[in-house]
Amino acid sequence: MLATLDPLGLPLATEVLSGERADDPLYLPAIARVRACLHTPGLLYVGDCKMAALETRASIQAHGDYYLCPLSAVQVSADQLARELVALRESSQPLLTVERTGADGQTHCIAQGYERIETITAQLEGVSYTWMERRLLLQSLAAAQAAELALRRRMSQAQIALNDLLVRRQGKPVLSDRAAVQQAVADTLAHFRVEGLLVVTVNEQLTEQPIRAYRNRPATVRISRQFTISSEVEPEALADAIAQLGWRMYATNQAADGLSFAQAVEAYRDEYLVERTFGRLKGHPLSLSPMYVERDDHATGLVRLLSIALRVLTLLEFVVRRRLAQEGAALAGLYAGNPKRATTHPTTERLLEAFQEITLTLVVEPHQTRRHLTALSPLQLRVLAFLEFTPTIYTKLAGDSSEPP
Repeated sequence: MLATLDPLGLPLATEVLSGERADDPLYLPAIARVRACLHTPGLLYVGDCKMAALETRASIQAHGDYYLCPLSAVQVSADQLARELVALRESSQPLLTVERTGADGQTHCIAQGYERIETITAQLEGVSYTWMERRLLLQSLAAAQAAELALRRRMSQAQIALNDLLVRRQGKPVLSDRAAVQQAVADTLAHFRVEGLLVVTVNEQLTEQPIRAYRNRPATVRISRQFTISSEVEPEALADAIAQLGWRMYATNQAADGLSFAQAVEAYRDEYLVERTFGRLKGHPLSLSPMYVERDDHATGLVRLLSIALRVLTLLEFVVRRRLAQEGAALAGLYAGNPKRATTHPTTERLLEAFQEITLTLVVEPHQTRRHLTALSPLQLRVLAFLEFTPTIYTKLAGDSSEPP
């Protein structure tokens, strides 16, 4: 478990925990460690819905800090979310939007939503706390678009599956009565989660076939049933379902003058830094996973050691990006396949790759040792300058001996 400082993504507290434990009770100890480390009140803690436990929010409020987290489906059910959305749309409350300038220089709306205030009361260590909590009902437009595509795909798959219900195949049971057909239709709609979005009609056609008398058997009429299934989209139900996609409820105790609606959206979206930090820790270049240790204390020590390297990676990247932003410049030459490609957000991994061709050659002779050090390229010198390092930290590796011609 990591607590990181944004916007650096710099780890402040690292906890090594067994995997079978629940996540909810782990937030308060981690927050306490951050609080003891920084000694700064009024911090904003951003977390996922597991940080939204009432006890956690009450503790953050009691210590004079702030929180921002989404509420889980247990705290705000889908039905409650839909009712609140309808009520807010019918009210006179304005729809708030969040815009961001893309790489093409155009401004795009990335989120929209509503805001309201709710009074929260909670017991913490026998003391009752009451505070005002801002509830942000927010729709991510990208998430809504992806959910709509997924919904339409499921509807198309459901219609194909419905048409396939009555196709005869070897080993496939034959649906011989209306009840079985209707149950199969209901199961198919539930499987694809499109109940109420498709109007399904089951038609039954009766065919009478006369059977001639034979010996002691009298003449009869055999009745056979033939079922057909047709389906079509219910437009109004589909429109209502699409209007509900991408919405989620967030909670924060920080006032709007300290954390606006747009700032809350940006703050939560920047939480990806934690996941990126985990990716660095478990993958290249730190490669914590897989872990070839058997003792718990060895595992804990290894994680803590690599967390120090993780801090170095994070800090180097932040310093270079900050200098590039201050100069309004971009850094080219980091991409081997495209040396002219420039970036304003280089990663530490690519910065370090720029130094992978340097070598120190030692020529050992009976009375002296000569050293030859690869000369630094303009790109390498520029990276060192961004990191506020002088080239002497590199050239001194050659020692006192002069380089051979």
